[in-house]
Amino acid sequence: MPRVRPQPLLSVADVERASRWYQRILDATSGHGGPEYEQLLVDDVMILQLHRLEVGHHHGALADPACPLGNGVALWFETPAFDAVVERVRRANAHVVTDVHVNPNAGHREIWLRDPDGYLVVVAEP
Repeated sequence: MPRVRPQPLLSVADVERASRWYQRILDATSGHGGPEYEQLLVDDVMILQLHRLEVGHHHGALADPACPLGNGVALWFETPAFDAVVERVRRANAHVVTDVHVNPNAGHREIWLRDPDGYLVVVAEP
């Protein structure tokens, strides 16, 4: 296990809706569930946390509700099951920003999406 492990957390308008979207697109599972907070897992490893925008819990607000969500943020996921992700994206009628293409810098295929809250989500093959 690496000494530092990323655990990104997104502020979202509707945790349960966002959770369903990420579960469907990334073939993730719910590790917590609920309307205020969620942990999404792949192969029993947390890949993403979701937090309701208006809920402060013990730490106070995480984002300003007056500002657009996702501005300047790109969530990048790498998977050897790239073709399966693309198939799920198509079935879900997800908002595709840039369809499947080869990244000229990395030399791999990727697809760029917007999640229900406007975050840019990139899924790439290794």
